[in-house]
Amino acid sequence: MIKSIKKIIAIGLTTLLSIGVFAGCNNSKNNDKSEVVLRIGAQPYPLYSSIYVAKEMGYLDEEFNKIGEKYEWTDFNSGPLVNEAVASGSEDIGFMADMPAILAKSSGQDIQIIGNVAYGEKALALIVGKDSDITDPSQLKGKKIAYVKGSYAQHLLSLILEKEGLTFNDIESVNLAAGDIGAALDGKQIDGAVIWEQFISKLTSEGRARVLIDGTGIKRGNMVTYSTRKFEEEHPEAIEAYIKACQRGSDYIKTNPKEAADAIADKFGVSPELLVKIFNNLTFTQALTDDDINEIKKVEEYTFKEGIIPSEVNIDELINTKLLEDAGIK
Repeated sequence: MIKSIKKIIAIGLTTLLSIGVFAGCNNSKNNDKSEVVLRIGAQPYPLYSSIYVAKEMGYLDEEFNKIGEKYEWTDFNSGPLVNEAVASGSEDIGFMADMPAILAKSSGQDIQIIGNVAYGEKALALIVGKDSDITDPSQLKGKKIAYVKGSYAQHLLSLILEKEGLTFNDIESVNLAAGDIGAALDGKQIDGAVIWEQFISKLTSEGRARVLIDGTGIKRGNMVTYSTRKFEEEHPEAIEAYIKACQRGSDYIKTNPKEAADAIADKFGVSPELLVKIFNNLTFTQALTDDDINEIKKVEEYTFKEGIIPSEVNIDELINTKLLEDAGIK
């Protein structure tokens, strides 16, 4: 009798332990499934101010709390580093100019453009030294012109040269990092450079350079957000939360430029006053219009024609506007 009772107890304990183990496994799986984290690869440049406002004003926290999910934020010193991180699978989302996004796609990355960040014809320009004798783009022949190879600055320069009946063969190209252009101009190591904000406003306000020609009527200058296709397909709600938060950041800059500048200027190493000036050269929005898409198609045509990319990129497949539509952004 006692042996029978012990046997029953042993069986019961074994059953309970088994149930506990399976319950634990199920809970672990459920926890893993619910732990969605969007990994954001960021660049501290004013071109991406709306995204930094979304973070500093708590919009990202609010939108992700609504869906019970999380995000992680990592600052990188340059676009190529963000691109490498996304390509390696350590980041899910990033932002860059239109041309680098096309180059990334052509290299085999399974990414998609999911929205704009900003655009601005005056936020990209060819600058020369303050005492330069160059007064017109037609005088660029034979000059040393710096730009970041593979950047959207290269595309603007090609359009400026084409407008003047010139090609890259008519100038001496210098591949130079954006942060080194000021010193190169000061030392007269280059005659000019195609560069973006914050460098345009910083160098001109310091009296070290002047704008020879900007992108007005030439190039729209789109900065875009892109994500891995895998993350978007698995967690569209997280991408949508991100888009909503960033659009709130865009709207805040439009209505409260001074307050926005005060909140994030230190992230970029510029004064709030200079940042407000930079804001005036940019339109912040997540929306992708037909004008934006046509601009991106022109950039793709240029990169393929010039042999910068080995094969054509289907822009209609690269751009995914569904999440913008789901977020109510047009």
